Amino acid sequence: MAEFLLIAGVDEAGRGPLAGPVAVAAVILHPDRAIEGLDDSKKLSEARREALYPLILERALAWRVEFVDAGEIDAMNILQATLAGMRRALCALAPAAQFARIDGNRMPRDLPCPAETLIGGDGLDPSIMAASILAKVARDRRMRELHAHYPQYGFDSHKGYPTPVHLRALALHGPCPQHRRSFAPVRECGWAPDAAASVAG
Repeated sequence: MAEFLLIAGVDEAGRGPLAGPVAVAAVILHPDRAIEGLDDSKKLSEARREALYPLILERALAWRVEFVDAGEIDAMNILQATLAGMRRALCALAPAAQFARIDGNRMPRDLPCPAETLIGGDGLDPSIMAASILAKVARDRRMRELHAHYPQYGFDSHKGYPTPVHLRALALHGPCPQHRRSFAPVRECGWAPDAAASVAG
């Protein structure tokens, strides 16, 4: 372990959707366990991401996925909730990271190690690529699970993003407990809180 610096890549998936959690992943790759085909998760097909996911879990030196749910997003705002998830993911790594590279340009506070931000890092740094894949796959799986509880919204297809299908369902059924009420399309959909609660129940 002491022969190389333990560098964690950190990335998220799901900042833009109207429903469901943000997923944040941190990954420390092992220098002797190469993983072929890593890339920005957005550039990979769903099948390729699913194929890489177990390889990353198996070959990484350490990994962690954290979910930040809709309630926390509404309480903190999406940026602060994402940064909190990044901090939690880094703090949970074992062995601990000695340095972190974070995709984007915003640095969480109170990190357990020195860190730098890297704009476009999910297309540049292999550890961030791996984190990008873990976050995307984990979140997509969670949204498919939520679809079983709230099938009227189609979470299994659009994963909570504001597609026309999702917006029509939101207008028809109102928000469920997984919707981010601080996001304008949810807040302005015209449903009163008591009506939304009755639909959820």
